[in-house]
Amino acid sequence: MPSKMLTDTAMRSARSREKGYKLFDGYGLYLEVTSTGGKLWHLKYRHDGRENRLALGAHPDTSLKLARERCDAARRQLAAGIDPSSQRQAEKLATANTIEPVAREWLAL
Repeated sequence: MPSKMLTDTAMRSARSREKGYKLFDGYGLYLEVTSTGGKLWHLKYRHDGRENRLALGAHPDTSLKLARERCDAARRQLAAGIDPSSQRQAEKLATANTIEPVAREWLAL
């Protein structure tokens, strides 16, 4: 990680403001503090020349350590040429409770 990283103290002491703001950790990982006081982890990245962002969880459910681990996992996917956001969407569709899997199972009988 870069030399100027987000500390646990700075993250916990972040308070809401009139407008939302971001606290950057490094390698595209940041904590977005909303105007209502919510704290959301995001990863900002580029894939195929397009800028994207990936939601990594909400604080305090997702700690700084866990957010960094999720960031590292997403960066490994990017290094392998996989868009983490598209991968997540594909996984959601594969496990979605839709009529298609039921119809395929019924047709297979």
